[in-house]
Amino acid sequence: MAKYLLLKHYRGAPAPVNDVPMDRWTPEEISAHIRYMNDFAARLEKTGEFVDGQALAPDGMWVRYDGEGRPPVTDGPFAETKDVIAGWMVIDVDSQERAVELAGELSAAPGAGGRPIHEWLEVRPFLAAPPNAEDSCH
Repeated sequence: MAKYLLLKHYRGAPAPVNDVPMDRWTPEEISAHIRYMNDFAARLEKTGEFVDGQALAPDGMWVRYDGEGRPPVTDGPFAETKDVIAGWMVIDVDSQERAVELAGELSAAPGAGGRPIHEWLEVRPFLAAPPNAEDSCH
């Protein structure tokens, strides 16, 4: 099994086919989208392929270390940036092909007018530890 991160973007990905921003959807369209996402996750829980997932707010901030005894430096909120992550899902699957298959299904979540969004999802494999990583520390 290999873990993959499926990233949903508010902005920064190529435009989806049904390119109507969520803030212009009706409450029913939003509910249908969320129901699709929850049903998708529940189905993957039954197959053992779902690990976790969350939706993210569009605002946030950058934070970095600024030296010993100093408070962290912040910059934000950054909702105006080019790329904003809308949410993520972690899956644990047998192959990259299965990760791509599931990302394709997730891309079909309904949007405006109840039609599939056909949004682009970023599929990123987890970085696996190199063989004998523990041995190289001794």
